[in-house]
Amino acid sequence: MKKYSLLIFSILSLLLISCTPSIPSEKSCTQDSDCVPATCCHANQSINKNYAPNCQNILCSMGCEPNTLDCSQGEIKCVNNECTILFNN
Repeated sequence: MKKYSLLIFSILSLLLISCTPSIPSEKSCTQDSDCVPATCCHANQSINKNYAPNCQNILCSMGCEPNTLDCSQGEIKCVNNECTILFNN
């Protein structure tokens, strides 16, 4: 009986782990400072700073593109261990 219970517990644990959505390492974080814009210009997504694009010598237009970080339309946050942009209302 004890072995049977352990087997059931193991199977249920595996099912639970496999059903939990995993966050790709490019988007994972533990704090806000782990996250940066995903593109050099007009970013509408964020990623872990270890995967940040090299924006040296990149010139961006000064336009305020909708649904981007342009003109303080949003801010980057670490939400549930995932880099996310929270847009202003």
